[in-house]
Parts: sequence; C-alpha cells; structure tokens
Amino acid sequence: MAAPSDVPDRRRPAKGNWRGAFARLVANPTFQRFAAKFPFAGALAQRDGTEIFDILQGFVASQVLLALIELEVLQDLLHGPASAEALSRRRRIPEDRMEALLQAGAALRLLKRGRKGDFALARRGAAILGVPGLTDMIRHNTAFYKDMTDPVSILRGEGEGDTHLARFWPYVFGQSSDVPRDEAERYSDLMAKSQVLVAEDTLRAVSLRGGTTLMDVGGGSGVFVSAALRRHRHLRASLVDLPEVLPTAESRLAQAGVLERVSLHPGSFREAPLPKGADIISLIRVLYDHDDATVRDLLAKAYDALPRGGRLIISEPMAGGGRPERAGDIYFAFYTMAMGTGRTRSPDRIATLCDEAGFDRGAAPSVRRPYVTRVLTFAKPA
Repeated sequence: MAAPSDVPDRRRPAKGNWRGAFARLVANPTFQRFAAKFPFAGALAQRDGTEIFDILQGFVASQVLLALIELEVLQDLLHGPASAEALSRRRRIPEDRMEALLQAGAALRLLKRGRKGDFALARRGAAILGVPGLTDMIRHNTAFYKDMTDPVSILRGEGEGDTHLARFWPYVFGQSSDVPRDEAERYSDLMAKSQVLVAEDTLRAVSLRGGTTLMDVGGGSGVFVSAALRRHRHLRASLVDLPEVLPTAESRLAQAGVLERVSLHPGSFREAPLPKGADIISLIRVLYDHDDATVRDLLAKAYDALPRGGRLIISEPMAGGGRPERAGDIYFAFYTMAMGTGRTRSPDRIATLCDEAGFDRGAAPSVRRPYVTRVLTFAKPA
C-alpha cells in the first residue's frame, strides 16, 4: 500500500530540504564523533547531550519532588537542618535511601547539603511551600503521570473518557446531574487552590474599572470573584456553575465578606443561555477544558449576554503558536489530551474564535507568570 502523500519518504531527501539534510548530518554518529574533537562543536554536542538527558530524567526528577512532598521532608526542614538519620527514623525509611532522596533534592536545588552532611531547605524548596495549592497539584500529578505512561495511547485517543484525569474531572463530559456532590467538592477544592495565583495574575493584568457587574462563568468555588470584589469595592458579581459546586462557592464568598454582592446561578453553560445583566464576563481556565464546538457555543452565549461595549476576559494556559513554549505546548497540551477533551490554544486561535463570535478589539496584556496563565481581553462592538 502506498504511503500517504503528506508523509515524507525517508529513503529520498526532498530537493532543497536543507533543514532535513542538516538534521541527518547531526544525527549521524560519525559526525558526532568528528564534531566532539573541536572545541566549539564539542561544546555544542556536550550541551545538547546534557539537555537531552535532562528531558530523559524529567519524570524521575518530578517523582523525587513528589517523594519530598509526600514524606513532608520540605515541611520538616522549615524548622532547621536535619540529618538523613533523623529524617529516616521518623519515616521508617532506611537511612541510605533517605540519604539518596536528600542528595537528589540537593541536586535539584530544593535542598542544601551542609559541611557536616546534614540537609537544609534551599530557597527553591521553601518557595514550593509558599505557593498556594502547589503541593496539592504536585500530589494530583500522580493521576496525570499514570495516564502518561502510554503517551502514544493518549495521542491516538484510545480509552478516551476512561483515563485517570477524565475520572478526576467528570464535569467536562456531561450534564450537571452527572456529577456527584463528593466529586464536585473534590475538584472544586483543587481548583480553588490552583486558582489563587491565576486570579492574582489576571487581576494584575487587567482592570475592571468602569464595569458594574462581573459574571464569572464556570467560576467554581468563587476564588476569582472573591479576589475581584475585594479589589474593586464598587463591583457586583454573578457566578455561574454546576449546582453541586455552588454551596462551596457560597461558603467561600461568605468568608470573604462579599456574598451580599454576588448572585449565584446554578446550571451548565452547555445547556442554557447565560444570564444577562453583566457588563464584564470572565472565563478563567474554562476554554481549554473543551473542544472547539463547545467553545464556539460558549463564546456566542457570552456575546449574546453582554451589552454593547461589554468586555470579555479569558485567562488560562495557552499554547505558543508559531513560537512553541514549555508550559502550554508540553504540560497543559498533554494534560488536556489525557482528560480526553479540550486543548490548549494559542492567543491567535482564541482571537479567531472570538472574532467568529462577533467580538473585536482584542488585547493581550503582559502577565507575571505565563506558565500559570495568560490573559486576553475582547469587547462587544459598541
């Protein structure tokens, strides 16, 4: 059977394909041995080798981090340096293996090894404990890594809907009534912890001044709404999400002292139009959970719900498009694939979808941590 026409024939290099020719040269073991004899080429080869090995060991490094979190080693070292013997005794782990874990942590610059052989918390390790929700996300990654043991299966869509991540995030697949209360609370709790930084960076990037009512669609437990209302005392808000999620949102909003300024709307944006009355709509980590058809429908509903001149805020991890980048094109791209729905999109792709819905005047304000979230804003024509 003939090969598809869009698949290159590896037996015959395409004419003028200088990039392919260069890649074949670098991939030749004889060339690698030859290049290693010269200072400049040898340095490049050494750097390439180091970076390739860093990619190879990436999973092991992340599991070392998980072990340090699960065993609460970082937390213990907040109180001061400790020896491998002391740390091993408390956790019923052989001392030589605890020593290996601590050495690995030091190699990752999460810990520091002292002259006497004890270990202390390094700045990077302390920072992990200072980021809201990060330790919970590190633990949660065990589900993602189980799915990624067979990346080819994920790429082919085999077992779609039956992955560990799909079972953890059931809300993206169906009706609101399909989500049991305990599961809704489970994903709402993790989302709330991870949304703190997202809300902080989004509100630093965009201003809500001039608006009167913010509607947060898929607002979960109300992290973004709480942060927005604390920052903008004049603002009112509405929160749209599944009925099972709203009790958690109500409790959080009450604790933040803003509940009296918020109206709660139970329901799924898949099933009904969005409520009217808001002049700003926020979609915080919503679009990348869904396929293009669902996103088009949601953007059309957002357009219909907004008045003329109303604003749309989109904040989520994004792909790099013509300039691939690590967070959006590696971690979040495969995370959404493992979920079995959604995808990371480039700012240009999101802008195209918003343009199709009728929005204009798109802007991409700079953000503090692009690996956490990127932000786009659009407006309904006046």
